Amino acid sequence: MSDNELGTFLRARREAITPAEVGLPTGSRRRTPGLRRAELATLAGISVEYLTRLEQGRDHNPSPQVLGVLADALRLPTTERTLLRRLVKEASPGAVFCSAAVEPIRTVRPTVRAMLNRLEPAPAVLINWIGDILAYTPGYRRLAGPLGVLDGEQPNILRYVFTDERARAAYADWDRVADEQVAHLRDEASLQDPHAAAMADELTVTAGASFADRLAAVPALPRRAGTDLVTHPEAGPLLLAYETLSLPDGGLRMVVHLPADDATAAALDRLNGRQPGALRVVSG
Repeated sequence: MSDNELGTFLRARREAITPAEVGLPTGSRRRTPGLRRAELATLAGISVEYLTRLEQGRDHNPSPQVLGVLADALRLPTTERTLLRRLVKEASPGAVFCSAAVEPIRTVRPTVRAMLNRLEPAPAVLINWIGDILAYTPGYRRLAGPLGVLDGEQPNILRYVFTDERARAAYADWDRVADEQVAHLRDEASLQDPHAAAMADELTVTAGASFADRLAAVPALPRRAGTDLVTHPEAGPLLLAYETLSLPDGGLRMVVHLPADDATAAALDRLNGRQPGALRVVSG
């Protein structure tokens, strides 16, 4: 195994992307069809000297922000952004988080689970402070499952919104949804918390500017209630009212969805296999 896998990866991706793909003139004096170091450095907003150190293996610890802008400039897909982040972690084995930090809650108390059961058939979900989805009603599974929200061993709403292309198709107002997810991350745990910081670092790389720019913006409180327009592959367009309830466990929130118009109520009843009227319209 090479001791400079990060540099090898960056150079290979730089040489694999053509100037035309990033809006640069092709020219006639290129020894290879890929980008020059100076071109990539300009696109990413970093110095040529620093990019050279990374490619030559003389710097093994670039910040998540640098990785994010390089990934954006190289047009890396999510899978390769994840690989890029792993290569940096493997090259910097000394970078570990404080073991004394409080772990995000990943268990659900019986009373909370009983509350969720009482909310069926309403789509309701329990989420911790880094976006992990811990528990949900069958109604939420029928709503969110076909959208891809629950894919993977540990579904996470932040990763879904920012790194799964299906999220942009599912949410008509994706930008607002993305704003709110970042607001929840910043509101429910300090970014000095190593677990929140690790999530922020991960998404800075895997999602790039769409996440990093929001994280760098002026903090805003998350909305606790509102409506989402969701395009569902089985039920069609759904206008869903939502309420967010904070639990005393610390960093846990329960989000409950209800139909905001008659068409959505009827669509959810069909999706849940229930008689019309099981879920009634909620209006402001």
